[in-house]
This record gives sequence, structure tokens and C-alpha cells, in this order.
Amino acid sequence: MSGRATDNLSREKIQQLLTAIGSKQAEDTTEVEAIEYNWHEPHYFNSEQLEKLDIFAKKVAALMAEKFADFCRSKFDVTVVSVTQHFASEFTNQPSDDKKGDYYLPFGTDQEHLCGLACIPEQAAVIWARQLLGDSETEEDSGRELSQLEESLLSDLACGLVEAFSSPYTTCDFHPANSIVKGQWPLELQGTEELCKISFDVKQAAPDGDKQGSGAYFLILCSKLEPVAGKTAQTAGVLSAEDISKVIHGHLQEIPVFVTAQLASAVFTFQEIMNLQVDDILLLDKKIAQPVELIVDGRTVCYGWAAKSAGKYAVTITETAFGDTA
Repeated sequence: MSGRATDNLSREKIQQLLTAIGSKQAEDTTEVEAIEYNWHEPHYFNSEQLEKLDIFAKKVAALMAEKFADFCRSKFDVTVVSVTQHFASEFTNQPSDDKKGDYYLPFGTDQEHLCGLACIPEQAAVIWARQLLGDSETEEDSGRELSQLEESLLSDLACGLVEAFSSPYTTCDFHPANSIVKGQWPLELQGTEELCKISFDVKQAAPDGDKQGSGAYFLILCSKLEPVAGKTAQTAGVLSAEDISKVIHGHLQEIPVFVTAQLASAVFTFQEIMNLQVDDILLLDKKIAQPVELIVDGRTVCYGWAAKSAGKYAVTITETAFGDTA
């Protein structure tokens, strides 16, 4: 352990200290291009399958535009905003007050097997209700209550949108529930179910292009979209040893593991630890030209350089512990 740092410990003196101990300045990797992997989101579908879901969503958007044209007697543009994956707890744990003005229409293969819903947020509900009545005004009334007539028209439109969602789906037909509900989550989920959210932007076509858009989305169990995404489920029956091995390997790949990025280490006496104070400098057992270690279950698996990405610490992998260089 070094002595106390002084106020005149300049950058030049620090560089001299590093040179004196035989270190050289490492390559600057503070800014790197990196793809974030969110462990808190499901990864039921891979990138190729998500591309197929995006194609499916665009077909649904085109059919939705036709439904809006039929109900509102006007041309509409419907575009896909995003196709994302979520755990059910992300929606079921939301405070009810945050969504008290939203409308939900559940759907499924029948009334006993509801597997998804169409959500019309509060602002979109008011805009659509006004358009269904042929009112072209754009008054700011997003917080107002819909009349019984408006809710009835909105429910009919939502049923048409579920039909649009079901049309490109060739495996089975989805049917809407008996009624639309407001501000109350309509599906019984445990929280660990994996859901696919397909969001759309709906805008009434206008020559000047100034019509306000409004968002809505479909939420459905990922397992129900397997045929659309091209993800083949394991067929029932007796499995071969090879099939069992693949299933086990697939489950192993989904098991979360803790990864530790270790810069370096040092050994001190208890007395030295007790004497630590602010601005003390600790010399570690690694030179700055040596990489960071990534450790899994006490074993070093990769090496890399410390970096940052999207405002967070990161590590650029340069080599595996098995000798493969990046």
C-alpha cells in the first residue's frame, strides 16, 4: 500500500509512476460499439424469428388499415412500431392507476383459452371514438370519459382488429372475448409467461400530413406465435437419445449464470486494511497492459479490456481462456 496521495500528484507524475513499475499505457477502448443483452427480458425468439414476426406484423398492419377504413369511412395508415418480448410480470405488476383509462379486448381460440389481448391506450381510445363518430375535430380531451355509444363502437372496432390479427395466422383462428374491459388487466397470468408485444401507430391519412397518430398494441403468448416465427415445437411421443440431448442442451443454454469482471487483486494485512483512508492508492498485482478477467463460478473463461457502453461499464472480449482470440 502506498502512502497518502498529495494534492500535487499530477497526471504527469502518475504516468511516471506507471512507467517506473514497467507498465505501458493500454489501448484506449473507452468507447466501443456494443449490443446490449438484457437478462431481464425473455429471448424466446431469435433475430431470424423476430424478422419473420415483423413480416407478419406488417401484414396485420395492412389489414388493420382496411378495418379502420371500413369503420371510419376514411383512409388510414397503420405502421409497425416494434416487435418486442416481455415477461408477463412487466404488465401484471403495473399500478392499476397508470392504466385506468386503457381498454383491453382479450382473445383466444375460444372463451376458455384466452391467450392474448388488444390494448387501446386512453388517448387512442378517445381519438378513435371521435373518428368513429365522424368528428374531425382535434380538441384536447384525452382525459374525458367515453359515452356508452362510443364504447360500443370502440368495442366493435377492437373486434375487427382482432380479426385482422387472426387473418394472416393460418394455424388457428383467434376470437375476441365477449366484451371489452377498461382499466382492468383481463388475462390470468403467473408473471413468468413470455409474451410478444406488437405495437402499431395508427394515423388518419390526410393531404397535409398533419393528422395526429395514436398507438395501440397486441400482446400474445410467445408460444402461440411459434408457427408464424418458424419456431418448431418438439413433437409429442417417445424421444430419441439425440432429441433428449438437444432438449437438455437447450435448457442448459437458458440457465442464468453470474459473470464477474475482475480487474486485478492484491493481498494486504488486516492492519493495512484498517489503515486505509480516502485518497490512498492501492497497487494491484496486474499491470495496466494486462487484460481484465471474466470469471464464471470461480473459473476464468475470457479476457478483455475494460470499456464503457451506453453509460455503463463493459468489457471488450479479446480472448477466451481456451486460446481463441477475438
